[in-house]
Amino acid sequence: MQSTFDVVTLFLLLDIADAGSLTSGAEAANMTPSAASQRISKLENSIGQPVLVRLPRGVKLTEAGEVLTDRARLFRREMRAARGDLEALSGLERGSVRLGSFPTVSATLLSDALKDCHARWPGIEVRARSAVRPELLEMLHSSEIELALLWSYDWTESADQSLTLHPLMEDPTLLLAPTESALAVDSVSISSLRGARWIVRSADHPAADVLYRSCKEAGFVPEVVYEAHDYREIEAMVAAGVGIAMVPRLAVAHHRPDVSAVEFRAEDAVPTRSIYIATLARRKFTPSMHAITRALRDAASRYASRAITHT
Repeated sequence: MQSTFDVVTLFLLLDIADAGSLTSGAEAANMTPSAASQRISKLENSIGQPVLVRLPRGVKLTEAGEVLTDRARLFRREMRAARGDLEALSGLERGSVRLGSFPTVSATLLSDALKDCHARWPGIEVRARSAVRPELLEMLHSSEIELALLWSYDWTESADQSLTLHPLMEDPTLLLAPTESALAVDSVSISSLRGARWIVRSADHPAADVLYRSCKEAGFVPEVVYEAHDYREIEAMVAAGVGIAMVPRLAVAHHRPDVSAVEFRAEDAVPTRSIYIATLARRKFTPSMHAITRALRDAASRYASRAITHT
């Protein structure tokens, strides 16, 4: 016959054994002697043998009682350890987060947030992975990561309803031009760039899509003369005078001194990408997830408030 053990009763038996009497054990367990006696009787009926021998003064464990109290002592120790673990988590003394990101954010927001997180909560381990947007979404759905830093434009395919999105910041599009050129000014209109030569990320990259859409809205097709593999290459080619480029602000947060970052005029409504944190809607935030999210929000706020450096 299989017995089902009541944890409260097992811990009561342990208190009785440690105290040497049913009355003192009941007091330690915060119950009346009558209630304690009823629980012990119910336990004995359940297992079909006595656990205590009543003595003129106090009680003594039977062999069955010794077996149960040995197990109960181990279990209580594990429960206390678990409580300590939970308190450590709630106090952010330790924990871990698996997070996905993409290069331009990893080099700016995430790196700043990680430094902040390590300084404030050294016991939290953040394991970051870099990937393109479709891969980050796949890793979220497969639970390889708990959080993902993602981007989107107005025309980007909407995120799955199974995801919850937490906005971080808007990342405006800027013009990159050589510092010594006539375009190194405070702001510029797209229509004035009709005859310019352009440098883009590979033709199927979202940044290239921003250029083509913006120029189409202004009534012309851009002359693309160079396709680069990353933003550092774009900067180098702009500095060399090969052409100019449209880039997200975060991509050139620490740009070269021989390249100027110039704002587009508001009336041009050049597309801006949104940066956000995504997680599965069903996933509850742990204290560690809250911590890195807070650090990311702080970093995003600092970047959003910085003035654009033109040289």
